[in-house]
Amino acid sequence: MYSVRGLPAFLGLGLLLALWGCSSPGNNFVAKPEPWRDDEDKACLASGVVRESPFVRARSALGGPSYCGAEHPFEMTGAMGGRVQLNPPAMLRCPMIPQVDRWVSTVVDPLARRHYGQPIAEVKVAASFGCRPMNHVFGAKLSEHGRANALDVSQFILADGRRISVKEGWFGPSTDRQFLRAVREGACREFTTVLSPNYDANHRDHFHLDLARHGRDGLGRICK
Repeated sequence: MYSVRGLPAFLGLGLLLALWGCSSPGNNFVAKPEPWRDDEDKACLASGVVRESPFVRARSALGGPSYCGAEHPFEMTGAMGGRVQLNPPAMLRCPMIPQVDRWVSTVVDPLARRHYGQPIAEVKVAASFGCRPMNHVFGAKLSEHGRANALDVSQFILADGRRISVKEGWFGPSTDRQFLRAVREGACREFTTVLSPNYDANHRDHFHLDLARHGRDGLGRICK
């Protein structure tokens, strides 16, 4: 569990760089008001499910052009009580934190032990917050990364140092293929959007995970 005792007023260097990227003239996107996001954030914060700790720290609000950013983001450096490192740290909104932690603890780690006989030590983060359009396409819809509502994962590192890369392992050795596909299927139970190398060339080297709403009722899911 994680607790919030206040929002520090400072920003790390990585966050400052991300904010600089938001002001870049190339980051043009289409966005619209989505009140459900604020409602979800408030409910998550009020529930106490996310608590500040050495590996989950509240950060100052992320700002950006128009709708880009998050009011109460967190920097997540580890899962499973800090036993599994997220490297580099992920900047995420409140509802993403427990989902990432549960995915690592109930899906990724047990599967690593089953397939390799080793626990997971590190999850390689390819991207988290970034104020940009989907797939970096000029004029496209604002990416969930722009809301701090998405996480891209490129590698899983075992306690003995072995690395399972999404890019190399998806069509690689049998054990890697089985592990990565099971990890993706498990992610589909925790996130509303899961995209893998099966989806398109933009995702050939990572898994994309987010909590976007899909469909008219917002209850749809995408798992590819």
